[in-house]
Parts: sequence; structure tokens; C-alpha cells
Amino acid sequence: MPHRAIYLITGVMASGKSTVAQLLATKMEKGVHLRGDVFRRMMVSGRQEMSAQPSDEALRQLQLRYQLAADAAKTYYDNGFWVVLQDNYYGPALPRMVDMLGGRPVRVVVLCPDVETVKRREAARGKTGYTGFTPEALYEGFVAQTPRIGLWLDTSAQTPAQTVEAILLHFADE
Repeated sequence: MPHRAIYLITGVMASGKSTVAQLLATKMEKGVHLRGDVFRRMMVSGRQEMSAQPSDEALRQLQLRYQLAADAAKTYYDNGFWVVLQDNYYGPALPRMVDMLGGRPVRVVVLCPDVETVKRREAARGKTGYTGFTPEALYEGFVAQTPRIGLWLDTSAQTPAQTVEAILLHFADE
């Protein structure tokens, strides 16, 4: 069992974040799976959705979502839990999120299946994440703008269980 930490899981939409994060949290002695998107869904009126050209209010709400998720992750961690926090942290948002976690041990995991796998997974999901974006454009932007920190995994040919095993093996001594 790795040492207690906050595992920060990111990747493009349909990269497997929710599935992998849930399975990873179940492998911990006291595990919490925090879905950053839950803080977006709590805004039941006045919510501004992210888009290719987001409004200032959409960006402000995104930062609020990130802050609430970081605060919840820190609170769970400070109370003895392993935390698996997953959301869309693209580009400079990824290191900012690590900073927001305030000195706790953070294990960054970036799920990066190839774009064809993302498109196949998106088509199989019961929800549509790519409103106003194409998988290709979002994938290219994510790969080009997101700093290479943490463990980057090409999960194209992995099952969620194999991905979790790779994460646990990678962080076993940390």
C-alpha cells in the first residue's frame, strides 16, 4: 500500500478518469473519491458552462469549483483518508491545482489514451462531454499545453484494473 496521499487524476473527457479514480479509491485503506464535477453540478441556477470561448463568469465558476475540490480534498486528507480527486485540469490549471493542495503529498496521474480510444469511449458513454469541442482539438490542446508533471499513462490498451495496478506500482515507494 502506498503512503497516504492525494491522488490527482486528470485527462481529457472520456479518458477514464471517473472509472479509474473510483477503482483506485477502493484499493485504499480509507479511500475517498472526489469528483470535481460535483461542485459544478451543485450550481443549480446561474451556472455558466465551459466552452471553447468561455465567459469571464464561466472561468470564475471553474476556479470556484477547483477551490472547493481542493478544500474538500485537504479536509479528507487531514482527517486520515487517502483521497482520489479527479477532474479536468488542463494546461496551467494542473500545477495550480497541485499548489492549491497546500503542501500535502500529491500524486499526479494523467490518463492519456490516444485520440481514437477517446472517441470510441465517448461514443460508448451515456453522456456527451464534447459539446462545442471536438475530441481531436481538445486532445491536441491538452497534450500541447499541460505540463509534463506526474505519471502520464497511455491507457489505450489497458483495462481500468490494469491502469490502477500501474498507478499503485509507480507510487509504491512514495
